[in-house]
Amino acid sequence: MSPTIYREKGYRFFFFSREEPRMHVHVASGKGAAKFWLEPQIEMVKNHGYNLSQLHEITNLIEEHRHEFIDSWQHYFGS
Repeated sequence: MSPTIYREKGYRFFFFSREEPRMHVHVASGKGAAKFWLEPQIEMVKNHGYNLSQLHEITNLIEEHRHEFIDSWQHYFGS
């Protein structure tokens, strides 16, 4: 199961259920997919298909909504 937590500009932000304990978010669109750590700081872990401009845009969206993503993580995983 991978609940969607946010959508903007064609990007879908989501979690995979119980993938690993470190807080992170996945993002996907028709152009690619990526994974970012949310703590201790935002950091890209994997990238498949996004160019630097798209990664910058995605990073900005994560920065803008980081607290919402963390709240969603804590609510969904109960931690």
